[in-house]
Amino acid sequence: MVNALSVDVEEWFQVGAFERTIDRADWDALASRVADNCGQVIDLFAAAGVRATFFTLGWVAARHPALIRRIHAAGHELASHGWAHARVFTLDPAAFARDLADSRKAIEDAAGVAITGYRAPSFSIDQRTPWAYPVLAEQGFVYSSSVAPIAHDHYGWREAPRFAFRPLPDHPLVEVPVTTVEALGRRMAAGGGGFFRVLPYGFSRWAISQVNTVEQRPAIFYFHPWEVDPEQPRVAAAPLRSRLRHYTGLGAMAGKLRRLTADFAWERMDRVVAAEVARLEPARLALAA
Repeated sequence: MVNALSVDVEEWFQVGAFERTIDRADWDALASRVADNCGQVIDLFAAAGVRATFFTLGWVAARHPALIRRIHAAGHELASHGWAHARVFTLDPAAFARDLADSRKAIEDAAGVAITGYRAPSFSIDQRTPWAYPVLAEQGFVYSSSVAPIAHDHYGWREAPRFAFRPLPDHPLVEVPVTTVEALGRRMAAGGGGFFRVLPYGFSRWAISQVNTVEQRPAIFYFHPWEVDPEQPRVAAAPLRSRLRHYTGLGAMAGKLRRLTADFAWERMDRVVAAEVARLEPARLALAA
């Protein structure tokens, strides 16, 4: 089973945990670490012989076009993460359309390749945003990986399907949610991020194995470049809960990623999505008949 490996490219100060502590107007004055952090990730992937998808903020692409070209040159897929990490449910359809267009242009201008994938900041497509998928379809996106089908205080759409689905009845757009696992009557996040840093590696290995072997589906895994950077600045003004979420396990992250890339097979999102589309197509044809 080939799983999808993805990186949400953003600066250490652009995360949801600090959105009420660090003013966006101050972003350009803060030390940029995203190029160096992504460089470490690209090198780690090269050593492991894997390819991944880099969901990139347009804000980052506009300021670091050489990084965008390096990601593409290394054989990875580039995709959109929006312009400046605004959650989808904080926008209206027109603002969302502008956000998509601006981010896509910045990435495509930097790399010279077409962008077909999208991931909402903080997995913020949910039951509040039924209008988001038509906007993505209108702009020609092939797939989205913007749903976390769990209940969480920070994000989540518990009622959404756990695996790839078509959110629109008359369009081939595919939504590929981040991975969860079900056991003992509970649904748990198992697709990376803070859960991967904080919990023992054995949990992630077990969860991905369950999804691969028992449910016969690929895992959708993500993390951020700042998660391999234990030397990043500390935001003392942030709430304790936010600081614990952001900083716990940074020093162990690179080692865990090396184990993960050795224990499972990984590919870019677009290639895993193509396999999922092939799985969905018979069901669509049956319904049409």
